Amino acid sequence: MIITTSEQVQGRTIAKTIGLAKGSTIRARHLGKDIMAGFRGMVGGEITEYTKMMAEAREESLQRMIADAEQQGANAIVGLRFTTSMIMQNAAEVLAYGTAVVLE
Repeated sequence: MIITTSEQVQGRTIAKTIGLAKGSTIRARHLGKDIMAGFRGMVGGEITEYTKMMAEAREESLQRMIADAEQQGANAIVGLRFTTSMIMQNAAEVLAYGTAVVLE
């Protein structure tokens, strides 16, 4: 599966535009990670527990988007974007979306 943030794939022609491909996941904070993050917040620096959690959430949403595109018959996704939104105080959604296409 070819995935790009641009609206086209250099050297390839879009033969068919299928439409929206999307994948999302919702992640909640973990009490143990919150305690460690609290300590890091006091002394400054990167809060690696949350960085790792969000990276895993992005990867999971990306894989779900790919599965959605493949199910629709696409062999590429153009215009990839990620968005994050807070669902409740301790949980966030990560959404990956783009346009599913068939490349020649």
